[in-house]
This record gives sequence, structure tokens and C-alpha cells, in this order.
Amino acid sequence: MTLLSAAPDSFDALPNPRGGAVRPAELALAEALLAFEQHSESTSALLRASHALREAGWLSAQRFADALVRLSPLAEGDPADTDSARPVFGTALRDFRAALERHNLRELSCSPTLFDHYRALCTHLSEHTPGSTVAFEDLALSARPVPPVSLHGQSADQLAHLRARYERALLPVLRAQPDNSGAALAFTNAALDELDAVLTELTGPDPYDFWRLAKACAKALRVSGRAAGEADARRFYARCNLTLADHARGIERAPRSLVRATLALLWRDYALFGAAAEDADQVEVLHDYGLTVDWHVAGTQASEMLWEAGAVQAQAISATRSTLTRELGVLTVNAHAYEDFLQSADASISALTEHARAADQPEKADPSEALQAGDAAYRLGAAACALGLGHVALVADALGLAWRRRAHAGVSTPAVRSHVVVGAPAASTLEHTAEALRAMLHKVAAGVAPARSNAALAALTRSIEQGGA
Repeated sequence: MTLLSAAPDSFDALPNPRGGAVRPAELALAEALLAFEQHSESTSALLRASHALREAGWLSAQRFADALVRLSPLAEGDPADTDSARPVFGTALRDFRAALERHNLRELSCSPTLFDHYRALCTHLSEHTPGSTVAFEDLALSARPVPPVSLHGQSADQLAHLRARYERALLPVLRAQPDNSGAALAFTNAALDELDAVLTELTGPDPYDFWRLAKACAKALRVSGRAAGEADARRFYARCNLTLADHARGIERAPRSLVRATLALLWRDYALFGAAAEDADQVEVLHDYGLTVDWHVAGTQASEMLWEAGAVQAQAISATRSTLTRELGVLTVNAHAYEDFLQSADASISALTEHARAADQPEKADPSEALQAGDAAYRLGAAACALGLGHVALVADALGLAWRRRAHAGVSTPAVRSHVVVGAPAASTLEHTAEALRAMLHKVAAGVAPARSNAALAALTRSIEQGGA
């Protein structure tokens, strides 16, 4: 069975043929699935999968595996029982195994299909642990720092006027159906146009203004065709209305839960399918929040199918010829991709270290230099993500976010500072994180699995989320 035939049709992102594989987790899931089908105990195999995924730094996947672990004892019930957790568990396990074998870390984080399974698993678990709730961002943004986000001060009259316009346009959007056509579709699109216009007028000069983030999310939803009729979109627009009311009452910070939900929704389709040149503004917003995407090359459907077939063939060859792979702890990586990564990573980490040392001289502070450092961190993070080095990717992306905030702090205008200061992480924190990344990369170069850099990431996360040095 080929990789594609093993995956459900709803997994639309392409597999990553040069990506690393967590073979112990794949084998453990195969064992768990066999045990499940034979009505045997599957918990121990699922625990091994979870531990392997944690060691590899595939944290969203580990979170999914942990949900399977918790539900597995309840999935041994009678298959004929319609209220049994067994059907939900079995479908989730099969699809998770198929997704894991595609070696696409962004898909494992942002797949709507996997999240639907995760939510179903947790729904059954909530019957035994009342009060627990799950959200898409729990998987998509697992372990990622998210900075504080402001609500730019505006006059009460202006906010009241904008909220009235927003509410008038909101009702048709909330009532829209995915299959709307003709006059109904035109009416919905006109309402969405009005919502976009209001979000544009609300947006303030602070790069971490919530309405800037919301505007980018709304545009991404429309580009993907998901703005009307989808539950997540309706929830987003409705929560924006509640936040507009908070804004009118003088609240200066957007709720963290809403920021995370909006950011994950913005990232979702770009993480899965990549971005094109016309998506540059939304990608820029993602970069300001520590998230990266791949840029896709325009082509015909036939060329994409040909590329995908070649990708599957390359992955099959890599899996069967051990001379083309390297072992990094639990992670098996493509040898050529590994060598390419080491060459590009060396240049990125050298640039990051130099930028961090220069940042300790305030008189020489240069926002453009900080942006270059952020871009270097993001290149390293994206390359690590593609190879499957989850821990390296997480630290590199967080460092990219820290440098972005430092760049914005260097160009903040007095008008922005009077409302909110974009906190610039201390140069010592940036340098310490760069050195921690260097140590991780030295282990990778030596053929050893990089250990988690918990202390450095925790310090950087505190600096980012507390909004200051």
C-alpha cells in the first residue's frame, strides 16, 4: 500500500519525502492498531509512541498520542454499543498513523482532520473529566510562545460607530451557509466586505495590534473560501464583535485565548498548503508571531500530481535503502537532506550569534539588523521543521519571534509608545538562546539527537510573553 492510499482524502497537504521519520512511533502505532483490531490492550504501545514523539520534538503529535493513550482503556468496549468510544478511537488511530507517516510536521499541527479526531477523543474523555475543553490552537500552537497583543486606543464615538457597522454586517455572515449561491452569496460577500472595511479602520499602528491580526485572519479566510458557513469562521467573527465591545470599554489588551485562536486560524491553510506571492502581507503577520510557511510554486494540477507521485517514490526508496538515511536518536533522516540542513544551519547560526553580540550595544541598535536576524532564525526553523528536528525548529522559531519584537521595538513611534511598548528581549537572552541552538546543532552534526533546550526556551518565552526584556 502506498503512502497516499493509506491517508484519508481529507489530508490535502503534500507528504514530505525528505522529512525525518520517527520509526519507533510508527511501529508502535502499527502495533497499537493491530492490538485494537484484535481486541487486545493497546495502551502500552501508544505510550511508546508518545514517548518517541516527545523525544523527537513532535509535540503536537505527542499531544494527539496522549489523548489516544488516555482513551484506550475505554475503547475496549462492545463494538455494537453506539455510545462506545471504540469507533471514535479506531478511526482516530488509523488516521493518525497515516498522517504520521507523511512526515509533515506542519500538517500534524494544523490538520483540521486530525483536530476533529482530537476533539472527538477529548469529548469522550470529558465524560470522565468534566470541565476539560479543547481548541484547535491547542494542537497548532503547542509549546509556542505568543506575545501580548494590544487594542489601540480610539475615541468612544469612533468605536461606537464602527461597532454598529460591524454588528449590522455580522448577522448575514453568521447565517450564511457553505452552499450559498446567487443572490445569497452576493449578499454574504457584501457583508464580508463591510466587515473587512471595519477591521481595516480599527487597525492601529502597533505591529502587535489585535485588529491587524484579525484583518489578516479575515483575509486568509476569504482567500481559502472558508469565511462563510464554517463554524470556526463564525466563531472568529462573533468573538471579534465581543472584543470590539471590550475595546469600547477601554480594555487595552486582547484576550490571550482569542489571540491564540486567531493566530492558529490564520496559520492553518498557509501551514498546510503554502503561500503565494499575493499572500505576502499575511505571511508578514505570521512572521511577527513566530510562524513560518513554505512558498509554493505556481503550476498546473498535472504538474502537482507528478511532483507528488515522485515524492512518494523518493520516500519509498529512502525507506528501503539504509545507506540513504542517518539515525538521530529516534529520528531517521534522509542523508542528503541532513547534509543540506547542516550546511544551511551553520550559516544561520553564525549570523544569529553575531547579531546577538552586536545587540548588546544599544548605540548601534538597527531595526533592519534585527529583522535580518529574525529571518536567519526562521530559515533555520523552517529547515529544521522540514527535516523533522522538532526541538530545534521550536527554539529557532521562538528566537525569530524575539528578534522580530526587537526590530519593532527599535522603530516604535512615540504615538505607539504612549499606548503600548513592544518589549525588546534582552541581548543576553538572545545570545544565550543562540548558543543553546548552536549546542543543539553540534549534536545534530555529530549524529546525536539534540536534547531539548528547556531552560533557554523558557527564558525566551517569558521575555516574549511578558512583553519586556
